[in-house]
Amino acid sequence: MYEFSKSIFEHFFYLYDPTTETWTKTGSMHQIQAFHTASILHNGKILVVGGYRSSGVFSKYSEIYDPLTEVWTTTGTMNHTRYEHTATVLSDGKVLLTGGTSNTNNFLDNSELY
Repeated sequence: MYEFSKSIFEHFFYLYDPTTETWTKTGSMHQIQAFHTASILHNGKILVVGGYRSSGVFSKYSEIYDPLTEVWTTTGTMNHTRYEHTATVLSDGKVLLTGGTSNTNNFLDNSELY
C-alpha cells in the first residue's frame, strides 16, 4: 500500500513545449489522481484513466482533455478500479486497458476497452 501526502496531488495538467523547453500549467482535472494512464487519442484529445485518488480511493474514473480548448470532460467509468495499468491506443481508435492493481491490492488479470 502506498502512503502519500495529499498535498502532492494536483488537479492541473502541464504541457511541455520542446521548442522553448518550458512547462505551462493548463486546464484543471475534475478528480485529483496519480498512477493513472494518459493516452493520445486519434482526434488529438487525451484520455486519462484510473489511478489513485487523493482521498485514498482507487479509481474507475476517466476524463478527456481537449488541448484546443484546454477543457477537461468526464467520460465513462471502467468496470474495475485500476491503477498502475497499461493503456494502448489501437488502430481502430479504441483504448485497451490491461492489468494493474485493484483497490484490494490484487493484481488484475483482465482487460477493458474504452
